[in-house]
Amino acid sequence: MANRTLPMTDALHAYLVDVSVDEHPVLAELRSETAARDNAVMQIGPEQGAFMAWIVKLIGARRGVEVGTFTGYSALAVALAMPEDGALVCCDLSAEYLSTARTFWERAGVADKVESRVGPAGESLDALLAEGGAGTFDYAFIDADKPRYDRYYEACLELLRPGGVMMIDNVLWGGAVIRPEDESDATVALRALNEKVGRDARVDASMVPIGDGLFMVRKR
Repeated sequence: MANRTLPMTDALHAYLVDVSVDEHPVLAELRSETAARDNAVMQIGPEQGAFMAWIVKLIGARRGVEVGTFTGYSALAVALAMPEDGALVCCDLSAEYLSTARTFWERAGVADKVESRVGPAGESLDALLAEGGAGTFDYAFIDADKPRYDRYYEACLELLRPGGVMMIDNVLWGGAVIRPEDESDATVALRALNEKVGRDARVDASMVPIGDGLFMVRKR
């Protein structure tokens, strides 16, 4: 019994992953390769990938959009969870990241489900809306440049159907959101978005302390 979230020690985290994550072999390969990068901290953990895949299956998501793909772990976890006719649009500024990601998507046999859009994510989201995408997406994941999170949130909310689910990553930002001395652009933007989402009458929202904090948002 507990009246607050249990602190996660390294040993407890290892236990959680061991008993609850059935990681696809290609996901494990991708995680291992990405770990060698200097910016490997940008990749989500296996337990978060498993949680996101579970949500995608739970809501029966067939169409999704991802804002910020990096080397493709989250996208691969989601694509594997989608049905054969599933479609995931991945937006990232880096062609190199998306190229790496596609190598693993192909290896896992889900490349046909994933469309890559290279360029500023805001422009890619605007293009999806211009193409008639409003209200047609089941799922959205935001994990990109923090100062633009509010823009991405509004665009993804418009893209989602009623009942669709959005996940917003890094909302605890390593604890920086509660440090008043941290006035960096990213931290200020995350604080503002967290306050907004938690009180947004357009959605049902719950912040989950997995990874670096994940805001779960359901469009009403």
